[in-house]
Amino acid sequence: MYVSPQDYVMNGKGHGEVGGMLADVQFDTGLLRPFFDDKGRSCVMTNTGNKSPRKKADGGFVVNHDGIPVQFPVYQKRLVPDLVMNHGMTKLVSNATVLTKEQWIILSNIVRLEFRKRLRAWSDLMSQSSFGGFDGMSTMVLEYQTMSDPGAAVVDFDGMTEGQSDQPLFKLEGLPMPITHSDFWFPERMLAISRKQGTPLNTRMAEAAGRRVAETVEQTLIGSIVGPILGNAASGTAGLAYGRAAQVYGYTNHPARSTKTDITAPTAGGWAADTLIDELLVARTTLYNNNFFGPFMIYHSTDWDQYLDDDYSLTGGNNPSQTLRQRIRAIDGFTDMRRLDFLSDTFTILIIQMTSDVVQAVNGMDINTVQWPSMGGMRTNFKVMTIQVPLITPDYNDRCGIMHCTTA
Repeated sequence: MYVSPQDYVMNGKGHGEVGGMLADVQFDTGLLRPFFDDKGRSCVMTNTGNKSPRKKADGGFVVNHDGIPVQFPVYQKRLVPDLVMNHGMTKLVSNATVLTKEQWIILSNIVRLEFRKRLRAWSDLMSQSSFGGFDGMSTMVLEYQTMSDPGAAVVDFDGMTEGQSDQPLFKLEGLPMPITHSDFWFPERMLAISRKQGTPLNTRMAEAAGRRVAETVEQTLIGSIVGPILGNAASGTAGLAYGRAAQVYGYTNHPARSTKTDITAPTAGGWAADTLIDELLVARTTLYNNNFFGPFMIYHSTDWDQYLDDDYSLTGGNNPSQTLRQRIRAIDGFTDMRRLDFLSDTFTILIIQMTSDVVQAVNGMDINTVQWPSMGGMRTNFKVMTIQVPLITPDYNDRCGIMHCTTA
């Protein structure tokens, strides 16, 4: 995950050109998206500090894993001259308005389209186990605790035997909240020509920036990109150390994941479809023994496709009307088996319990595009940015509902 060493926010202060710019506008990215409204006035959308549920296209609300509507920030339109003259936000003067509201909508839609295009693992996680509705920009570390399972029941005939009264043990953990971002820019002259002639802007740079951000979030979740680390295990707050160093981990690199290193490659002699099924059932049993009972999503590397989608009977099974993939989907507890384009390790399989006590998609800030001028106003810079990281939560005994299977 790319996080600029010069642009960051710590202890409420911005560092670097972009970090300082965010601090100047009170970390409200809406203030960095000025536009002309239908009356030609310079406006921004500001965070009111209030929250409300967000409706979906089908009329329902976005809910969390418990079915409770998620509260999202509420924005309102504010005039830039009013903010400058009456509220002292003089930094907005240098943040020239270069796009109309319609142009911002086109640009944002293009970035969002590319952001979602390749996020198979992240999209699955967001739809099944997500956590959000908080201000990720002002949160450097998201802390949580794991707890032991204390006590024991007593069986007798008079109920007078003194029971155990163990105190639960707690362990503090921390998840860094880095910003994933990618930049592009336009010369001010090109923007001036666009405004004067009404010609559309070339948005290929925005598409590329959105794609880079999307791929980084996806690969960080998979583990093919090593997530950033913040401090060490002793750097918890209020004198309390974390159980392990605060780092963003993915499916294939979390220290608490279970591993199986003897999956038989389909290119090996004597391999048959039932070989893979037997090995997946053994892996499922390991997860059962760790008290994880599904439902499980199975992800696989790109080289498995030609074997999983072949007729089951041709790969050693006894059902000519099924593929091997369909046969595995029919096994109890396996909800689906899907390819991950960015999982390119040789014949790799991931079995993930897609519940909030195992893994969550933490959404600290939706994808945004912000702007700022440089080079005396001759260049207008844009940054596609988001705060979205995976949170994998082992139990107190460091057991996790993730199985990472590789060949011998």
